[in-house]
Amino acid sequence: MSLHKKFEEVTVTSEQIFKGKVISLQVDHVRLPNGEMATREIVKHPGAVAVIPLLGDKIIVVEQYRKPLEKSQVEVPAGKLDAGEEPMQAALRELVEETGYRTENIRLVSSFYTSPGFADEIIHLYVAEDLVKGEANPDEDEFLECEAITLEEALQYMQEGRISDAKTIMAVYAWKLYRLTGQMG
Repeated sequence: MSLHKKFEEVTVTSEQIFKGKVISLQVDHVRLPNGEMATREIVKHPGAVAVIPLLGDKIIVVEQYRKPLEKSQVEVPAGKLDAGEEPMQAALRELVEETGYRTENIRLVSSFYTSPGFADEIIHLYVAEDLVKGEANPDEDEFLECEAITLEEALQYMQEGRISDAKTIMAVYAWKLYRLTGQMG
């Protein structure tokens, strides 16, 4: 039996409960490997990108208010994929929109699922180097501030809870690994 089919839960019925601009919610009734039935609530997401923008010995981050947390957070530039958009193009777009920086030197670090227990959101994490300054152009409902911070500052922000989201923590540790070994993941 192939690994992706081991413990497979077969969908018997699926009902969309909510469809919004960013996510939708569905409830699936599944047959478990032992033949029993169970219910799964699943958040569907179009996928997202995040960028580790390196500027010399600093990383460019943005601070913005996150309503679900009721506080501001410092994060790497990121955003959801538009319909049909390739992840690398989305990463380049988000980098310019949120920071104003452009680059032709961008590469994939890793792709990962944020919460596979209830969501299918995947984030494609890129590193961008050789940045060229330009003008930021955030979305009309996006209010953010850009800053360049050192690795030590990023680690301090993590201790203070100013950086606490998974994608940015992963980005900081990937950057730390890169500085130590020359390898990013």
